[in-house]
Amino acid sequence: MRWELDPSPSPWKVFLAYSLFVALALLLLDLLSLLYGVSPLKAYGLLLSPLGDSLGLAEVGRRTIPLLLIGAGLALAFRVGFFNIGAEGQLLMGAVGGAYVALFLPPGPWTLPLMFLLGGGLGAVWSGLAAWLRVRFGANEILTTLMQNYLVYYLVVYLVAGPWKGQMVFGFLYTDRFPPEAQLPRLGDTLVHWPTLLLGIAAALGLQLLLFRTPLGFEWRVLGENPEAARYLGLKGGRLILLAALLSGFLAGLAGVGEVAGIHLRLLEPAQISLGYGFTAILVAWLARGRPLWALFTAPLLGLILAGGDALKLALSMPFRVVDVVAGLLLLSLIGAEALSQRRLVWRR
Repeated sequence: MRWELDPSPSPWKVFLAYSLFVALALLLLDLLSLLYGVSPLKAYGLLLSPLGDSLGLAEVGRRTIPLLLIGAGLALAFRVGFFNIGAEGQLLMGAVGGAYVALFLPPGPWTLPLMFLLGGGLGAVWSGLAAWLRVRFGANEILTTLMQNYLVYYLVVYLVAGPWKGQMVFGFLYTDRFPPEAQLPRLGDTLVHWPTLLLGIAAALGLQLLLFRTPLGFEWRVLGENPEAARYLGLKGGRLILLAALLSGFLAGLAGVGEVAGIHLRLLEPAQISLGYGFTAILVAWLARGRPLWALFTAPLLGLILAGGDALKLALSMPFRVVDVVAGLLLLSLIGAEALSQRRLVWRR
């Protein structure tokens, strides 16, 4: 008796595998709720409560924007075989680039476009560096991109505590407020900066078309699904990986610009700029299963979990990281379901 790869699992088998592991994740979440003396039904009600009013929906939308931009880029990168775990750092690089334009260049109608260009460019360069290290020296991009997150984290701390600290700021770490020309418009009184949302939708659509309707996309898919076949066909794997990494980092950089120009209106400490969007977007991309267009659906789902997690923390005084537990259990269940659905038990020797 042994486990073997199943080259063509039936839809029914895939459905059963995912149902089993999602049910297991929900059971563990129920146990977590009971440990805190909370009814699981009440916890789920609070988790879904943002859907019940306009303010909650706006909070879901606010969190969906960076998840959509980053998740669409990661879906492409993962499909090609570049496992980018550094979107959090690339988002922060984008925030740094946007803040530089807002604070140190003359304001005008060109300010916002230049912020997005520089912020996205810095995110692309930061991701491209890890891709170059992999192509040139064989460095594992999971480790390099993960370590890059910490480098950018302390770069931002240095900037807001040192040379970029606001002139009239005492006891806090942030820059001066951006001028009006460097602030993104929002939907009414919400924090939903709609230009960045439109960029996220356009990115998901554009990457989907690029991946499935162009010769470049065909090469990407061949490389991701069968590197040996790509090598046999003479495809330039290094160039393809580098290009996918640049696009992924560019979109993460755009998300960083959106956060500082659309919500905070200044550069702050890293933990205040991003609520772990770079890591949560990994789950967005995983759920999208290598299809950037599906991020249009998976990003709002994770946005709901983040917004509902805030309701849990406020209403039940649960720990700040309860959202990470929910997202982590969901990710583990999906990984387990994927592994089980791709295996079959063989009884013969």
